[in-house]
Amino acid sequence: MVSINPIQVLLWTFRRNEHDVVNLYNSLSAIMQLATGGKMLNFGLWNQNTLDPIEAQRELCTVVGNLAELDSAKTVIDVGSGFFAPAMHWKAMHDLLHITCVNINFHQLKTPPIHNSVSFVNSTSTTLPLASNCADRIIALESAQHFKPLTRFIRESRRVLNKDGILVMAIPVTTEESLTSFMKLGILSFTWASEHYGLDNIKSEIARGGFHISELKKIGKNVYEPLTDYYIKNRDALRPKILKEYPSYLENILFKSLLKMKDASQKGIIDYVLIKCVFPKT
Repeated sequence: MVSINPIQVLLWTFRRNEHDVVNLYNSLSAIMQLATGGKMLNFGLWNQNTLDPIEAQRELCTVVGNLAELDSAKTVIDVGSGFFAPAMHWKAMHDLLHITCVNINFHQLKTPPIHNSVSFVNSTSTTLPLASNCADRIIALESAQHFKPLTRFIRESRRVLNKDGILVMAIPVTTEESLTSFMKLGILSFTWASEHYGLDNIKSEIARGGFHISELKKIGKNVYEPLTDYYIKNRDALRPKILKEYPSYLENILFKSLLKMKDASQKGIIDYVLIKCVFPKT
């Protein structure tokens, strides 16, 4: 069983520096893997015909890839690549792509798949060790909520992308000012272990970083609520799997957090957005 120090988890959650995020993922990401049965770490994009989290996660990857126009790209930087499952999904759909997976978490890069046109870089998102104008696309799929400061990542993206490049972010957001949302998020204020970026703030940072938003999709209703419903429906089967690796109080916190996540989504306190950014026309 994984040994978890609750006080340490609280410190990671409150401080949320890069080392804290790495420690948090190393300790708790297996819960999502146990609950979904796969290696992806995103919430997924659900519709009425989605059968399980793996299908929802793949659908989110596909939609993000389409938004990024991967069919016309040659080089892609996947920043915050996790266990590189999204990159392998895109590679399977677009064989000619060269993908660079950037991840500050070295543990997640320890056993990469062997592929000639997929490379791996252990680096922070805010100082990318990549040449200027070297990429067609940069994607941050459910990772940019951890980038701090976000503006530095956006400026690095502008430097690394070529003049026709596209930046795409899939990111959970709050819809109100930070203090107001903190008070309304309840348990999520502590278990949502990322920066609680507001949508208006993200839009401002994108503009300040030199990009134009060409497309923005709000998909929260197809992310948070169906994921919670799936867990409620299948909790009796999923809970024993989680309890083999984690103490019962963590599963209970997960369950209560999912319930609050659904409630916050229904009340419009949180959303999930897909943002496509391009260089302004001159």
